[in-house]
Amino acid sequence: MSAIFDALPGIEVPVGAISKTLAEMWASATPDGAPVIEADDAKATQVNLVLHLGFKTTAEDAAAQYQTVVAFSKRYPSRIVVLCPQNDDTSGAIAMRAKINAECHLGKSKADKRCVEFVMLSYSRAARQFLENQVSICLSTDLPLYYWAHRFSASARLADYRYLLGRAKRVLIDSSIAPADAFTYSWPNPNGLRDLVYSRLLPVRQTIGQFLSSYEPATLVAGLRNVMVGHHADLAAEGRVLLAWLQRRLAACDAEVGAMKFATAPLPAGADGSLGVRFEYADAARFLRWTGDFASGHASFEADFGTGRTALSAAASLLTPEVALSEAMFF
Repeated sequence: MSAIFDALPGIEVPVGAISKTLAEMWASATPDGAPVIEADDAKATQVNLVLHLGFKTTAEDAAAQYQTVVAFSKRYPSRIVVLCPQNDDTSGAIAMRAKINAECHLGKSKADKRCVEFVMLSYSRAARQFLENQVSICLSTDLPLYYWAHRFSASARLADYRYLLGRAKRVLIDSSIAPADAFTYSWPNPNGLRDLVYSRLLPVRQTIGQFLSSYEPATLVAGLRNVMVGHHADLAAEGRVLLAWLQRRLAACDAEVGAMKFATAPLPAGADGSLGVRFEYADAARFLRWTGDFASGHASFEADFGTGRTALSAAASLLTPEVALSEAMFF
């Protein structure tokens, strides 16, 4: 994981000098002698976020996630601690390295500055026992903590970070790349677990939900037999999560979901679209078909619930990574 640590931008500093060096960074003068940023602005942090880069993370992937949290911080000024565990260390040496970085962005006016502070920590297995203490020193103690676990290899191994997981208001994972047991594992705060796949599907859920809300629930569920979600090969997780959401919403409409078939399947080779939803009824004349194509940004509905055929065009998209991150954290 040293390759990941080395790929991230920042100034390497002694671990014991992180707080002091961050403060000096804000106090540094520009060429005209003015401070880089006013002290009050530098302290305008709203959240703490721990980004844990698991053993499956590559240097390129780490750089991409770094940019995601930079984009996130343009809306929510943050203190970000990036954990870079060393998977290939077998020496038994207690080793920990640190980097710091800071960026500021203008908001709606010159006086509206959005700032982010980064602390990157690379640590050996032997140094793992000291990690929570070091992270606690790096965080803003009066602000909520969020924990983003990215590409971790095993739920049980991530659970070793119990102190941070238990303290976090939300724990964020991406079920498309997480271990299979990520949502059944006994986490310290299971109610705080959030799936980034579900979050980035927000525009799809809103579009389908708004269309279906124009019909009475009894009309939607009467005679409903099969609910099918088709997905592009790269969107299997999105198809699975969308199907589970549909099942929960139909149950809320008093549908007998236990008597229905719910299934996902890859879209046929050469088929248009990214995701598709199909409702099949006992009466073959009744149906719902929705197809969304994220490449073109277009979606279409075709439906007949016994009250006449309807065709409608709509937009289709997923949330950007930084917006999906905020959706998972705050909503």
